[in-house]
Amino acid sequence: MQPPAAAAAALLWSLLLSLDLLPAAQPQPNQRDVPKDEPGAKKKQPHIVFILIDDQGFNDIGYHNPTIKTPTLDKLAAEGVRLENYYVQPICTPSRSQLMTGRYQIHTGLQHSIIRPSQPSCLPSHMDTLPERLRQAGYSTHLVGKWHLGFYRKACLPTRKGFDTFFGSLTGSVDHYNYLSCDGPGVCGYDLHDGEGVAWGQEGKYSTTLFTQRARKILESHNPTEKPLFLFLSLQAVHTPLQTPKSYIYPYRDMANIARRKLAAMVSTVDEAVRNVTYALRKYGFYRNSVIIYSTDNGAQPFTGGSNWPLRGRKGTYWEGGIRGVAFVHSPLLKRRRRVSKALLHITDWFPTLVGLAGGNISQSRGLDGFDVWPTISEGRDSPRQEILHNIDPLHKHTSESLWDTSIQAAIRVGDWKLLTGYPGHGDWVPPQVLPTLPGRWWDLERNILSPYKNSTYKNIWLFNITADPCERHDLADQRPDVVLQLLARLAYYNQTAVPVYFPPDDPRADPSQHEGAWVPWVNEEEEQEEGKYEGVYKKGRRTKKEKKQRCPLCKLQSFFLKLNTGMMSNRI
Repeated sequence: MQPPAAAAAALLWSLLLSLDLLPAAQPQPNQRDVPKDEPGAKKKQPHIVFILIDDQGFNDIGYHNPTIKTPTLDKLAAEGVRLENYYVQPICTPSRSQLMTGRYQIHTGLQHSIIRPSQPSCLPSHMDTLPERLRQAGYSTHLVGKWHLGFYRKACLPTRKGFDTFFGSLTGSVDHYNYLSCDGPGVCGYDLHDGEGVAWGQEGKYSTTLFTQRARKILESHNPTEKPLFLFLSLQAVHTPLQTPKSYIYPYRDMANIARRKLAAMVSTVDEAVRNVTYALRKYGFYRNSVIIYSTDNGAQPFTGGSNWPLRGRKGTYWEGGIRGVAFVHSPLLKRRRRVSKALLHITDWFPTLVGLAGGNISQSRGLDGFDVWPTISEGRDSPRQEILHNIDPLHKHTSESLWDTSIQAAIRVGDWKLLTGYPGHGDWVPPQVLPTLPGRWWDLERNILSPYKNSTYKNIWLFNITADPCERHDLADQRPDVVLQLLARLAYYNQTAVPVYFPPDDPRADPSQHEGAWVPWVNEEEEQEEGKYEGVYKKGRRTKKEKKQRCPLCKLQSFFLKLNTGMMSNRI
């Protein structure tokens, strides 16, 4: 019979275990309790949830702007680590390619623009991807949402690039309800896929809701104790078209600007989606061993409701408003939480960071431009990153014999300094839209100064101290020619390592009218003569007006807005 004290101790121990206040497995006699950070301790692979949001601007989240209601995002960010010196690319495909490969655009051939739906282009096949490396480390990998990294042949599909499952769209922009995507007048098709097949019959379901439901289904069906999970939730919100269920618009009914009102409502749908996913992580046993990453893919379009204020520029530009990302990391595994990090980070850093966190060998992936920044995020250590090559886009031009041809569009960040050359895009400061409409000439404020087409003496080089001047209001190029030369030399160095730009012409065989009305791969593997190049002859087929109307009744309306945004707001990117 146990002594009373021993019996009481045993009873207390059982009570604590039943209340989940002690770990179920305790060290046995003579068994050493190995500290977590000790080399002898085998680290448990965390579940990784990466949430990528489309076209959300710096001023489109609650903790930067309280008029935008994002209670879930605000809470997760406050309890985790806010990344306030984090950079992405100015448009969709480049950001996604750098996330998936850990390499700058100049090293993938995707320096110019985006991959259009009809282009025979995709990620280079010889480069391993983040999901491939995670799968090698034993992860179950899933993509829900937008891909936008090419699909002209099956080898380009997400399920051939490391994802066990895929549910979402292949192109860059679809209608949030009917999933139609257009690539020019009359070239429209259905773009919702499940695995490698078309997911017909989903019309009428809002994309953010549909993608969130699939994400929760994946979490529900996966055993968190058997295998680590990588879930990439790539929402198309808040990308145009500005569509959302009416119930989300009501809290913003006092906003006079209609576009701003709708975009704010779309941000609220994102907030709710993240709330539902994090709830599922807790409900199904993932949360305590999970890392949640939230990131935008580029800046906002001010004239479709977004806001990057007070930053300069917009989506599609290399000003801070186009490339400064909104991001945070939330995880019980963080060693230092509830803080704001000003460490310099870039979207390429996620590849080595997550592979390292998963227990993979980063050295197996050669030529990475990213750094493992987990100690920076988790512990607050200094960032290993000292510079960022935002891009070099030669636009079919060749460098001159001088140090650097400043007519080439390029941008680089080294320490506190940022240099831009060529035409970086419209550099306006657009305040939040408070009027029902903006004055017609307002957005032309700087166009005549910056545009090479309207001013023969336009500038082609800028220098800013981003740390002291994050809004890029004080150009120091004339005052600090020494710094200009240093950064031009870095551009020249990077340019020596660049691969040729690959931006092929559209292939008319991609037209959905030839594929039962859907966007699908159109080049057979045997037709691919060499990597990254299709050598067939493009002959554009013709269809009758009646056929076009039957295929896509909204094409005229969509093509009008596409043209409008191509010229004024770069909507198609």
